[in-house]
Amino acid sequence: MVAIRYEHIKTCRQSGARLGKVHTPHGTFETPIFMPVGTLATVKTMSPEELKEIGSQIILSNTYHLWLRPGHEIVKEAGGLHKFMNWDRPILTDSGGFQVFSLSALRKIEEEGVNFRNHLNGEKLFLSPEGAMEIQNALGSDIMMAFDECPPYPATHEYMLKSVERTSRWAERCLEGHKRPEAQGLFGIVQGGEYEDLRKLSAQDLVSLDFPGYAIGGLSVGEPKDVMNRVLEFTTPHLPFDKPRYLMGVGSPDALIDGAIRGIDMFDCVLPTRIGRNGTCMTSTGRLVVRNAKYARDFTPLDENCDCHVCKNYTRAYIRHLVKCDETFGFRLTSYHNLYFLLNLMEKVREAIREDRLLDFKEEFFEMYGFNKPNAKNF
Repeated sequence: MVAIRYEHIKTCRQSGARLGKVHTPHGTFETPIFMPVGTLATVKTMSPEELKEIGSQIILSNTYHLWLRPGHEIVKEAGGLHKFMNWDRPILTDSGGFQVFSLSALRKIEEEGVNFRNHLNGEKLFLSPEGAMEIQNALGSDIMMAFDECPPYPATHEYMLKSVERTSRWAERCLEGHKRPEAQGLFGIVQGGEYEDLRKLSAQDLVSLDFPGYAIGGLSVGEPKDVMNRVLEFTTPHLPFDKPRYLMGVGSPDALIDGAIRGIDMFDCVLPTRIGRNGTCMTSTGRLVVRNAKYARDFTPLDENCDCHVCKNYTRAYIRHLVKCDETFGFRLTSYHNLYFLLNLMEKVREAIREDRLLDFKEEFFEMYGFNKPNAKNF
């Protein structure tokens, strides 16, 4: 038996986007989908009950951070991540690779793995493909990610080639080190930067290993949006049609729609909760910085077109007051609204695919959101 299975339902005749379902040991989720990020076994300020209330079908947690705190063995003793955090729906864990490469300035990449320093206390640590598998097996996530090298942007073709080759070798070791393939699906991660030949090489290497799903990594790391879209256009054709495709670290509304049009099924990002804690909200008419002074006497909802609990019950003036006073409740309200906004957006994307009108939906959304305006502000 396989732990993860993709079911294709429909292809949008207008855009080529895919409508599907991913079946996991802890339930099925619809795609395209946005997945909230719960780094330390919690989506910041949100309870599992609230996540279900707003329609979250799957969440993420972070291998690196849970390895450090509380430790994967403690989570295993608790009965796995689902029981530990009281979440009975699917969970995806990343491999920890991105954190190893982004949080530690002092790191040394070797064939066996990466030597680096704990970002909390400076302690020397080592993480290998086998180690990443051991941690994720203990966490018990439905979807695990292979340990890959996350190269910087930009990088030379020469460096990226060596990185892709190493990531492919590590992917083989991850498959060998994965001890619970019947209960946890392992996704390979396609790398290659902005280079078409290297993305093709990486995809072909990983597809030959027959993972149950594939992620596209190394994007949303500083490259322009047109570069990201171009990379998706020449990468997704090399991925199997009958397996899920996951674009890592992407969460702005325009990128979610553009990614779905280019054949992506799964997205994740800390963006909605991170900007929410800074007082920035996503609305149907664009970005709203609710901490700004002009909202001090604005007794309207964050978004007149939103039917979330926050917009039904609280005003911009009140939320601004809370955020300005660093009240946790304010951050809870902005995070709740932003997550609801993206989950609702993806529900509308799925409906547009079902009706063969995703390109029309994109045009309508971009016009209303303000993406079509000169100097439009994004996140």
